[in-house]
Amino acid sequence: MAVYTDISEDQLAEFIRRYDVGTVLSFKGIAEGVENSNFLLVTDRRPLILTLYEKRVDPDDLPFFIGLMEHLAARGISCPTPIRDADGKALGTLAGKPAAMVTFLQGLSVKRPRREHCAGVGEALAKLHIAGEGFPLKRKNSLSVAGWRKLVEQTADRADMVAPGLRDLVIEEATTLGQAWPFGLPGGVIHADLFPDNVFFLGERLSGVIDFYFACNDMLAYDLAICLNAWCFEADFSLNVTKAKAMLDAYHRVRPLGADEIAALPLLCRGAALRFLLTRLYDWLSVPPGALVTPKNPLEYLAKLRFHRGATDASAYGFAA
Repeated sequence: MAVYTDISEDQLAEFIRRYDVGTVLSFKGIAEGVENSNFLLVTDRRPLILTLYEKRVDPDDLPFFIGLMEHLAARGISCPTPIRDADGKALGTLAGKPAAMVTFLQGLSVKRPRREHCAGVGEALAKLHIAGEGFPLKRKNSLSVAGWRKLVEQTADRADMVAPGLRDLVIEEATTLGQAWPFGLPGGVIHADLFPDNVFFLGERLSGVIDFYFACNDMLAYDLAICLNAWCFEADFSLNVTKAKAMLDAYHRVRPLGADEIAALPLLCRGAALRFLLTRLYDWLSVPPGALVTPKNPLEYLAKLRFHRGATDASAYGFAA
């Protein structure tokens, strides 16, 4: 469930009054997502998405997220576009929380990605990286190497409750990757969370990318590594090389990867797996009794991490530039 804050009819009416969006016909919470409260708002003109930003989102980051969506949409990326009120503001307050409305994208997320879906994501990610050039605002990736160390400190003592030996493994990985991390690869704006539930398709055609609330500045190839982890493993956590090759080839056709990025791919995939292992581990150990949100299993990313530890070069992912 992803509605943490209830909204009364009076609160909604007061908020909507400032926007030229028409008459509200329906309003309901959206179950998907885990960070914010999301609602589908349908007016007599069009459907919209209303988001209340909950406590895990730093209000100081909101201008970056809102501005990035506008920047990308203006450059042809199919993503939610913020709606501005009569005063030209995209951010408001609703039920005591920062809030914004964005355009609604048509399409469905896929539960079982196929090769053509992975290729579509690779192409779309490369276009997003190119479109992000020139965006003036900056946001540090708080879930990079320093963030991993902090998460290890917060979870290591209880990690073996989740899987025997996990404590030593995350300590070792955070140390090893911190020493070997390839800082200095080509960088820019990255999505940083492009999982299947954040990508819409109409048939085989990718129709939109959503949820930019982890977006930040980092190495572009690291964003690609996140996608390989999210899209190209099967239910038994084995890598589908055909899917990985399709994604990498499609990305490379739009934004050619440099030799240094290709050489670093196994390390970047390993770091991406550790990042999601640690954040899922933290959530798994932190959910209070009776909570409505079900945390995602961190052991999925433990299996993926073990695969990447055995990869010696990009050929492990079916890629040959």
